[in-house]
Amino acid sequence: MKKITYLLALLLLAGCSHPAPKDVFSFNEPADPDSLASVASWQGATGRVQAAFGSSDIRYARDVPPKQGLSVSWDAAAWQGERIHTQVVVWSTEEIARLQVSLTPLKSDGHTLDASAAALHPLGYVLADTGFTGCRRRSQDTMKAQLSAEILYDNKPFALPAHSARPVWLSLQIPRNTPAGLYRGSVIISTGSDSLYLPLSVEVQDMELPPSSQWQYHLDLWQNPFAIARYHKVPLWSQQHWYLIRKYLDLLAEAGQKCITTTIVNKPWHGQTYDPFGSMIGWLHNSNGTWEYDYSLFDEYVQTAMEEGITEQINCYTMVTWGNRFRYYEEDSAGYVTVKARPGSKEYEALWKPFLLDFRTHLEEMGWLSKTAISLDERGLEDTRNLIRFLHNTVPELKLTLAGGFYKEIMPDIYDFSYNFWHLKKAQTPDIAAARREKGQITTWYVACNVPWPNNFTFSPPAESALQGWITAALHLDGFLRWAYNSWPEDVMHDSRFRTWPSGDTYFVYPGPYSSVRFEKLIEGIQDHEKIRILSQLVREKNIALPDSLDLQKYLDLLDPAHPTDAASYVEKGHRMLREITEEVRKK
Repeated sequence: MKKITYLLALLLLAGCSHPAPKDVFSFNEPADPDSLASVASWQGATGRVQAAFGSSDIRYARDVPPKQGLSVSWDAAAWQGERIHTQVVVWSTEEIARLQVSLTPLKSDGHTLDASAAALHPLGYVLADTGFTGCRRRSQDTMKAQLSAEILYDNKPFALPAHSARPVWLSLQIPRNTPAGLYRGSVIISTGSDSLYLPLSVEVQDMELPPSSQWQYHLDLWQNPFAIARYHKVPLWSQQHWYLIRKYLDLLAEAGQKCITTTIVNKPWHGQTYDPFGSMIGWLHNSNGTWEYDYSLFDEYVQTAMEEGITEQINCYTMVTWGNRFRYYEEDSAGYVTVKARPGSKEYEALWKPFLLDFRTHLEEMGWLSKTAISLDERGLEDTRNLIRFLHNTVPELKLTLAGGFYKEIMPDIYDFSYNFWHLKKAQTPDIAAARREKGQITTWYVACNVPWPNNFTFSPPAESALQGWITAALHLDGFLRWAYNSWPEDVMHDSRFRTWPSGDTYFVYPGPYSSVRFEKLIEGIQDHEKIRILSQLVREKNIALPDSLDLQKYLDLLDPAHPTDAASYVEKGHRMLREITEEVRKK
């Protein structure tokens, strides 16, 4: 009875709060589905405000005292031009009406790290699944949920309720002109009446990471501009919509994105996302049997993406839709008509030939023909073969991309091929990728709803997103594909779960735009891939003899998609190796 009374008292304390100051940010988050157990965990906890550095590989709970991966200081290393990060975790048994986290200047022998290099982001929590994987429909009402630290909000003062914790993401983007050296500073946690200081040091190494636009890693995250209009409640393709689209494309370009996602038909995936993809090209069938095509939206989207720094490839979805359904406007009936036509049929070729010929002319006029591809997603061998034959006979200049199963028979015709995770074979993939690379072709890989490891769900260990860059290096692939950059569920700022797939499967970033823990860790892995590439090349060119403990290839050989490994431990050791190899290379 005493224990129950005590728990109720704690619950009441957690629920009681004074009016927050006007400048305090409100997280407006869901209740913890396991609130009673969370409150019980504070028994015996003491201290008004406590803080520590935490691991970026741990999702710290909001309503449970943090225990794992805590340290009173942070020691890191970075190349010039690299972005590194950690977490600062604050917690209290008492309510704090206003808490501010800041960073002192980082100084080294007369040099100061530019203040613009540092960014602090209090993390926001969303509801997530508790480990569910698989590709099947289910009801959110019957799914067990947990809170997951996910959203990187802008740094503002925030309230800390009694018996709660709040992780703050600390990111340092080292400017390329930063002199090498050891930079020291402190994180300040201030409540107004008192402050805590956590010391940190960053060794800026004398090695430069190129800007993301020059990374060789082929990143392909599919964009959904239709979701942006819906969530932000702006008219589709309005001036406000284009302004927002630019912000999301800019954030994506910073990650090294190479591909522009365009849609050339309505609902290429039969409306599987909460916000279905419409067509960026208007199809008009005139009463005299001729066709007209409106490319204005397609052109504006491509030009906008290129202006924001995504310039390498234009992927057009798709000529093989789910269900082989195609919609166009029929002048005679003054309405939309949907027809079903399968690749290889006369109906299909009669529909697509006029478009392809006209599209080629338009792309030539825009100067985009050499970088445009017709893109397919998990389509069958027969339909893909028929499409390849048709394209070769009609517009051989257009490239072809395919994300799906490995079909040896058609690989020579696929310019950009992305392996389904389950088709990766350690004994075969590197050689196949190398042979394709010699022909100027691109080979990547992807994960989806049915891959338990390594994935990018909102409940996945964060290090799995970073590990994907290491797997890319281990298999000598060119990059990574994920089918959804921003296809959000209905109420994504509170609930990351979706009706069909594991939570987070449909997006990486949040409306704002705000980055996420998963997106930042994905970028970490891409940077690691680039560092591996650069260091490996320098070691070969300078003929540097490294000890076995620093043999990167042997370390990469330990990775096998068929045998899951602990992502956090692997990446952490890998970072130590990269730090030491960098020093060895600089000595030479």
